[in-house]
Amino acid sequence: MTEVLPGSVNAGDDDADREAVEQERAKLREFVEGLSADDIKSGGWFTKLCAQALRSYTEKATWEYFQQKYRGVPADGIVGQQIKLAAKNAMIEGGITSSLYTGTIAATIGSLGGASPATVPAGLVTFMVDLTYITQLQMRLAYDIAVIYRIPLDVDDPEDMMKLVRVAVGIKAGEVARGSMKFVPGLVRQVLKKYYAGPVLATAKSLPFVGKHLLQRNIIKFGVPGVGIPLTILVNRYTTVAAGRHAKSVFRDEAEVIELADTLIRRTRHLRLMLWVAWLVINADGKISDAERLLFQRLTRLARERHQIDDEQLADVVTIDPDEVWQRIDAEPGDLSDVLYAAERVAAVDGDLNTHEKAVIAELRDRCRRR
Repeated sequence: MTEVLPGSVNAGDDDADREAVEQERAKLREFVEGLSADDIKSGGWFTKLCAQALRSYTEKATWEYFQQKYRGVPADGIVGQQIKLAAKNAMIEGGITSSLYTGTIAATIGSLGGASPATVPAGLVTFMVDLTYITQLQMRLAYDIAVIYRIPLDVDDPEDMMKLVRVAVGIKAGEVARGSMKFVPGLVRQVLKKYYAGPVLATAKSLPFVGKHLLQRNIIKFGVPGVGIPLTILVNRYTTVAAGRHAKSVFRDEAEVIELADTLIRRTRHLRLMLWVAWLVINADGKISDAERLLFQRLTRLARERHQIDDEQLADVVTIDPDEVWQRIDAEPGDLSDVLYAAERVAAVDGDLNTHEKAVIAELRDRCRRR
């Protein structure tokens, strides 16, 4: 493959690594020179970069690729290597950018507001090449980590796309929601290729907000004359390592939830009953966490795919009635220790048990003991 993936170890020395980084910078320079000043000011550059940075890349960065590249290495080991090599590339790029740093770059950042909507000041190109390189590197690194932990992400799906963006650049969902009310991209269909509706529209509005956030975050590396060279290298490394560690935390936690769902499906002898009990536990406190939602989605999916169990009655439930679940428990003959085990694991999936979850588990344990 001709394109160097984040973490690729094809380059055997620093010169080869630098050459690979310079080649990617050259591609991004062409991309930046095709932007308008409005693209940069509005944050629309990020929407366009997503289309360029992810679509072809995701076809190459597959789980099979990493398994072949790091044969026999557990997922955590592969992720650690990916973060390390991405950080190295970020530092190399920071050094290249720093060598081009001049006072005119800092000056042109502030003058962008008065620029023609159709043109980008020449001094700003260096700044934007650095910004697009690091943004692309961190987006691809986050995607790699998701792939390595077997977390499926479809960049054509608006929810998956926004999830990847938030993980990669460290923006909270609430921040995106507030920003999404202000900015609408002009070419968002390059990224989503879907109609403007529902979550697609929400994602479409959010991407330029992210672009403005990243633009402001990058200015610190250039806005202080005299410290550009060391600061650019260190900030590039720091933000890339931070992005990688955050992605590892998020996607590893999801992988553990998915693994738990597989374990519960394999261990239970009362699959349909287990689903009812799991849903009761999840709803015990009136709140459903992301981990709980993911776990139950995975449980129902595996029940359907492996055992052809699709409980329409459970799917139609709006507010689950504990008494109905207890009746199902009492009507089931035999040992229900597998159901109790599942309930305890479900209750703990998002942390320590709360009072409501403990009460449900205690009631379930008493009913199982009385059998």
